[in-house]
Amino acid sequence: MPLALAFEALGSGPPVVILHGLFGAGRNWTQFAEALAGDHRVYLPDARNHGASPWAESMSYVEMAADVRTLIEREQLRRPFVIGHSMGGKTAMALALSHPEAVAGIAVIDIAPESYADQFSSYVSAMRSLDVAGAASRREIRQALADSLSAEAPVDFLMQNLRRQNDRFDWRLNLLATGLCMRELCDFPEALRSARSDAPALFLHGAESDYVRPSSHAGIRALFPHAQIDAIAGAGHWVHADQPAALSCGLRDWLADAQAAAPL
Repeated sequence: MPLALAFEALGSGPPVVILHGLFGAGRNWTQFAEALAGDHRVYLPDARNHGASPWAESMSYVEMAADVRTLIEREQLRRPFVIGHSMGGKTAMALALSHPEAVAGIAVIDIAPESYADQFSSYVSAMRSLDVAGAASRREIRQALADSLSAEAPVDFLMQNLRRQNDRFDWRLNLLATGLCMRELCDFPEALRSARSDAPALFLHGAESDYVRPSSHAGIRALFPHAQIDAIAGAGHWVHADQPAALSCGLRDWLADAQAAAPL
């Protein structure tokens, strides 16, 4: 059953929906929403089990795509462009493939429609192992989390999921469901691998990331034959943090071109 996602919206004009990645929230994309808000009405939903959105035991990409479609219908958006990073990019692909009438086009950031090794279950395990309710400060929790993970782990990013409520800390992320669904989140739905979308599609990836490799291009174009695939120099997987100006410019240019080419 689709969930009613929590979201923020700003700006005015043709609608754009931005979907965040795993462990994130819509607010992570506020800077980009503000850059687009002069020409677009930008929606920043929290995915199920993330941010302020409802929790559920399952979180397949087909289900998350249905959540976004429900948001589109509830807000009476007329075929928005959908931008998604990582998990949000796979959700955007699933939406375009399963509900092509719902979107005008998609922009996918540093992810491909393929399976990836699980790099994230260790994050979930570390976060679940901490007694955050009994902690005295965010600093104490951050240090404990850093001690539990490798030096390369995005500790500050994970800490954005920590909230204080009634004088106690807890995680706003549904860690149990996320951990149980991790294999599915690292994969791409088998049912959609033979689908096809003729919608405009932009695939932007970090030149220093290994999430989108030259070998990924054939799989992308099998599902999205009109896909434009570009690399952003000096960026890894977190393109929006590594090269925000280049990403913003690429998205704005693509949106302008795709919107101009869209049928009236």
